[in-house]
Amino acid sequence: MEGKRTDNANSDALWRRAAEAIDLQRYTYELPDNRIAKYPIETRDQSKLMVYRDGEVSHLRFTDITSQLPENTLLVFNDTKVIPARAHFRKETGAVIEVLLLHPELPTRVINDAMLVKHSCVWECMIGNKKRWKAGDTLASIIQVNELPVSLQVSYHDYEQNLVRLTWDADVTFLELVKALGEIPLPPYLNRDTEEPDKETYQTVYAHHDGAVAAPTAGLHFTPRVFDALATKGIRRSFLTLHVGAGTFQPIKVEKVIEHRMHSEQVVFTRTLIDELLQSVTHIVPVGTTSLRSLESLYWFGVKLFKKETTVFNIEKLYPYPWNEEDLPSAKASLQAIADYMDEAELNEVVGETEIFIFPGYRFRLCRGIITNYHQPGSTLILLVAAFVGNDWEMIYSEALKNDYRFLSYGDSSLLWLNDDAS
Repeated sequence: MEGKRTDNANSDALWRRAAEAIDLQRYTYELPDNRIAKYPIETRDQSKLMVYRDGEVSHLRFTDITSQLPENTLLVFNDTKVIPARAHFRKETGAVIEVLLLHPELPTRVINDAMLVKHSCVWECMIGNKKRWKAGDTLASIIQVNELPVSLQVSYHDYEQNLVRLTWDADVTFLELVKALGEIPLPPYLNRDTEEPDKETYQTVYAHHDGAVAAPTAGLHFTPRVFDALATKGIRRSFLTLHVGAGTFQPIKVEKVIEHRMHSEQVVFTRTLIDELLQSVTHIVPVGTTSLRSLESLYWFGVKLFKKETTVFNIEKLYPYPWNEEDLPSAKASLQAIADYMDEAELNEVVGETEIFIFPGYRFRLCRGIITNYHQPGSTLILLVAAFVGNDWEMIYSEALKNDYRFLSYGDSSLLWLNDDAS
């Protein structure tokens, strides 16, 4: 592979030794249960906001975010929308089977298209109480969709791979079906059932494209009045789509961090977004880790195009490691390669898959700051934050704990500026 440092055995060995030496215990901290925000605050934009820059922190309210962003900032949001992906079925024996939709497989893997499928589809799922649901058994239910009774049958398409086929007898879309059937799947660490208000509070105000099983929670703090203030200052915003999967909650269980399995997630970028990024290439601030991972994956897709490796958008977990810097295109050149490819192929959008794993040692290519919440100890997202700000992540989290910040999905916010020494 042209330009890859893997052509240099010594360089590759040095990089891999450093990555394998990452001690997960260095990226953990004590998070008392009473610091986890089990419910959102009443007014989204009144959450606390910590701002980190050049080793210093300040404590504000989220409504102050406008004053902390330069006028030439481009905020990039993930406009995915959480679907009611968790459903329960009761067998004749009384056993309750939980089915959590993860990713469509048939007749299409493109999530936006899968929402419009009618009559039958296959999804990869997580199965609760699987020992009570054997291969060959069919779960059946009658549900009301748009005031119409719909007969639904659920069976295994592939028992070992947890591929589940759903078949229904009415001319309604899968999205209409699942909205009538399921419930919003809250993160497991909230340790409570979904309640009626969660249907609204666990969505961003700009959620648009259905398909996620978890919300891009850094965006939960934004409100119309915050957007108005940003617009008044001339701060621009743009949108991409990454349909967040359940893998975002998957704990690291392996001794060597780089062996952790990163679940692939689907990303969608428009041609308009590429132009906006090109115009603001040194002033990009993603809202949330999902937006950051998407943007960094976009850079690496541009690398593949620039190097003429492939036109398939699929960023493998460790693809960014390792490269010789002199062999890589600039951020602008990478984005331009994508723009040229989309123009030549007459594409208005590009759909890809990414399992990019960002941990200390990663060099950020597009993102100069990030708006994000506070993450679980020892998680892949803590590793991402540590890659962004270096060892100062410990000071940031210590400050958050000392100053009564609320943690995790319904918790408070931070604006972190890239520590170039970290990457």
